[in-house]
Amino acid sequence: MLTDKEMTGEIKIPRHVAIIMDGNGRWAEQRGMSRVKGHKEGAAAVRRTIEAAAKLGVHSLTLFAFSSENWKRPQTEVSALMELFSLSLKKETPVLHKNNIKAKVIGDVLRFNSGLQKAIHVLEETTAGNTGLELNIAANYGGRWDIVEACRKILDQISCGQVTKNDLNEEYFNKQLSLPQDIDLLIRTGGEMRISNFLLWQCAYSELYVTDVLWPDFDEEELTKAFLFFSGRERRFGMTSAQIRGK
Repeated sequence: MLTDKEMTGEIKIPRHVAIIMDGNGRWAEQRGMSRVKGHKEGAAAVRRTIEAAAKLGVHSLTLFAFSSENWKRPQTEVSALMELFSLSLKKETPVLHKNNIKAKVIGDVLRFNSGLQKAIHVLEETTAGNTGLELNIAANYGGRWDIVEACRKILDQISCGQVTKNDLNEEYFNKQLSLPQDIDLLIRTGGEMRISNFLLWQCAYSELYVTDVLWPDFDEEELTKAFLFFSGRERRFGMTSAQIRGK
């Protein structure tokens, strides 16, 4: 539970929050349940977290739903995840739209079956005009894949004469990524101390918050704890503390 001091303290809300949602399988195994049951409970935590982020005033929320490495998991678990993802998109699309949330999926979606690709298309088309929280769902996503794809785009643009190598800089490269936004706060649940190939470019200067709480147990209180941690950080971006205070 948050203390009274924490509840009344000033909280800085990060503009862009990314979450590695880890621990569904361990949560289920600790309770003698199937890993699939853990993923279903994790879907409920996704819903709670989206609601909490919108309520607290987050501008963008990016969730790591399925990595490009997760295909290596047992086929039964992967199949169950794909089915759950598809069902969740169909169920939540009208809810997200009703709450003015703009949603999109980032990653190599062409590997998904046609039904799931259609559900993704409906989600993005339905919510495209919304002006509230921007929700990004990373599915079949990898940070290295993202960077390589950006390089391919640039090579195509150079070969077509659209740009020259002299036009290239960090700002231009950033615009070629699937998510051209820096991450202010990266949260990882489940206690693992790694970023697992997630938003490698975008997390260059993000604050890192790791909690032992497993994803199905994550809620608004846990999100607020992460924001309290963020509020206490001094973000210097290569400058000194004195320079930051001077600003």
